[in-house]
Amino acid sequence: MNSQQTELLKKSSSSRFMGMGKILDWERTPFGFKGRTENGFFQLSVFDQSIIRVQASLLDEFTPNPYSVVMEPNKVPFEVSESDDFLILTTSEIQAKVDSKKFAVSFFDKTGNLLNQDDSLGISWIGTEVSCYKKVQEDEKFIGLGEKTGNLNRAGNAYTNWNTDYFAYGTGDDPLYMSIPFYIGVHQKGAYGIFFDNTHKSVFNFGASTNRFIYFSAEDGEMDYYFIHEKEVGGIISKYTELTGKMQLPPKWSLGFQQCRYSYYPDSEVKTLAQTFRDKDMPADVIYLDIHHMEAYKVFTFDSIKFSDPKSLITYLKSKGFRVVVIMDPGIKTEKGYIPYEEGKERDLFVKYPDGAEYQAQVWPGWCAFPDFTKEETRTWWAEKMAFYTEAGVDGFWTDMNEPASWGQHTPNLIEFDFEGDVSSHRKARNIYGMQMARSAQEGAVWNKKEERPFVLTRSGFSGIQRYAAAWTGDNVASEEHMLAGIRLVNSLGLSGVAFAGYDVGGFAGEASKSLFARWMSIGAFSPLYRAHSMINSNDAEPWAFGEEVEEISRNYMKLRYRLLPTIYSKFHSSAQTGLPINASLAISYPLDSKIYQSAYQNQYMFCDSFLVAPVESTKEITKVYLPKGSWYYLFSDEKYAGEKEIYQDCPLNYLPVFVKAGSIFSMQSDVANTEEMHDGILRIHLYAQDEGESHFTHYEDDGKTFDYQDGAFFKRKLIYQAEESKLSLEKAIGKQNSSFDKVRVYLHGFNTDLIFVNGESQALSTEDYAFLGKLTEFDPLPEHDHPYHEISSLKFVEFEHLPEKIELSGLF
Repeated sequence: MNSQQTELLKKSSSSRFMGMGKILDWERTPFGFKGRTENGFFQLSVFDQSIIRVQASLLDEFTPNPYSVVMEPNKVPFEVSESDDFLILTTSEIQAKVDSKKFAVSFFDKTGNLLNQDDSLGISWIGTEVSCYKKVQEDEKFIGLGEKTGNLNRAGNAYTNWNTDYFAYGTGDDPLYMSIPFYIGVHQKGAYGIFFDNTHKSVFNFGASTNRFIYFSAEDGEMDYYFIHEKEVGGIISKYTELTGKMQLPPKWSLGFQQCRYSYYPDSEVKTLAQTFRDKDMPADVIYLDIHHMEAYKVFTFDSIKFSDPKSLITYLKSKGFRVVVIMDPGIKTEKGYIPYEEGKERDLFVKYPDGAEYQAQVWPGWCAFPDFTKEETRTWWAEKMAFYTEAGVDGFWTDMNEPASWGQHTPNLIEFDFEGDVSSHRKARNIYGMQMARSAQEGAVWNKKEERPFVLTRSGFSGIQRYAAAWTGDNVASEEHMLAGIRLVNSLGLSGVAFAGYDVGGFAGEASKSLFARWMSIGAFSPLYRAHSMINSNDAEPWAFGEEVEEISRNYMKLRYRLLPTIYSKFHSSAQTGLPINASLAISYPLDSKIYQSAYQNQYMFCDSFLVAPVESTKEITKVYLPKGSWYYLFSDEKYAGEKEIYQDCPLNYLPVFVKAGSIFSMQSDVANTEEMHDGILRIHLYAQDEGESHFTHYEDDGKTFDYQDGAFFKRKLIYQAEESKLSLEKAIGKQNSSFDKVRVYLHGFNTDLIFVNGESQALSTEDYAFLGKLTEFDPLPEHDHPYHEISSLKFVEFEHLPEKIELSGLF
């Protein structure tokens, strides 16, 4: 350490503010420039035309987080220039201007619009705490930040990133289980994203207790953030997921309905559960085994009494069309003779105190040691241990309690983690622990079953978690408020790169009312992860446990979910390429529409690009819905509405308010009991008329479970609707695989034509009375209990052979 560094560390030990000071000297680097200020060292690097990285430290070296960023800097053209007062870094899309006198950075788009600007306080330290202070642009809104409760617009609030086990959290509580220090700023002159890549406990303050600035800070470490600009919010999310990685295409079975309880046991109860789904004609794909499947809660065991023959049980479940997901907690019981503990201790794989003693804390099994997943050898060992489950037939893995959680909720900060050879304390490692456990689970799943795609579900994570696992929002509560808060959590995760996410349908803690469960089941059908979960010592909470009416409503939406699987699976494939969410907050497509941020409408979202879902409490029979720019069809009746308007919409318990954007194209299939059951061979395409413009939908198929699609074993075709030319084109299919559908039926919503042309040959249209949801049985004969029923009368359609060559439908008026 040189003399300047020593002086800087002395200064930083003070409890007073210390800014960077003026730039003393600088030099160009292969990707930008670096230099020295009065009080620190800095580096700005171009990652591509749309991303500039800013680093600042008290030391003339940087120690970046090794876990989140997977992108290497691209060698793109950029310019470095200097004036009397500024150092300037310019790409084709953005410009960063650094004030030489106080090291304050301003970012502009390529036309000179100011996007984001440091306050004059800039980057600074108070002791070890490092912060960056930013000015607020006129009418600026802040969205994202991952799993955070509260409003869509984060302005006026502050949030802490510190992964926390929080049973039955409140709808405004913070922090929760997962930390994603990435947000998007939106204002009239543009949008930008900032990813603060520091794994220590951090705070993002968007104007709480101050009207001067917003800021983000960490209790230790360096200032290391990536500034991202694209013209559209969706482009910013895509760029962020280029930085931190995109989700892998999951197995199709994980998109079906999933049933969980803490806990189903013994094995006879699990068999009865599976058979009841089939007897009641309720499609489902997954059953979870929670902690009671284990012997004394010890991971890598089955209870010899409750689950005496797990392989036979799982074989039976697979014969019924079910996959099994098991819970895996990180705590390893410190029991002599328990092989995972003995092995981990012998191989030095557990988290330790600084003096080398093994760290232990209490969790479900009692006193436990904790695998150090920041060590490659530990991750390899965990993968080897997972063979125990694979040999029994298990297909999916649920990593829970991986904040890491322990009784007492106060892990000592001095315990140490390998951190890929850079030994670090709990302060630095906690926020990435759950992510590295999920990574270990994913790697173990692939290592043990190389031919099949893995499914991992995690409670805890950090930026980049989408590469390894789906996420769920933890131990929620059976209440109307939690149902709506969960939607905002999932939408915010989508804004933050985590496309595959969900909540416990019905609520984990407490008892859902009949109406609440029914409404939650309908909303859950329009979410990426569709999983119901309930707690021990509570009433049964399966879809048939709330009476006949709720059972029928649940069945209707479960069946709708499975009929929509061609659309959902196609969107998952697209999201794996683009990083864009399945549940898309309206802030992505309509960021400058102030209405969407209002509390009455902030829960609304687009599902799979076509469906505008307007969640509403189960206690309401009518609700206000805001329809953004464009034209919209009520899904269940085809009633058409103009956009940029608020409407009143009936919302009886059996009809969730869902609208379809004009111009939309989506695909459906026939009813199936699970994702591996064969449909009837007819691909049902729904097309919605619009007055002008062009819209697209890409239909995608593969085998749903292997990695063969990476070698071209898929069927993919783009559908293009051109309103002014009155035609729909099914472009020539690409890929080595044949479609599983041999016929196509195109339903025409909002069209008046009676005759169309298929590849130039005229074809008369057929009609049918069409309903997206089945009619409910009138169990109570009194007329005031009649349920509404929507059916689209005489919906026109045309059917033809599903050939891989281009097919053009014209004459669509």
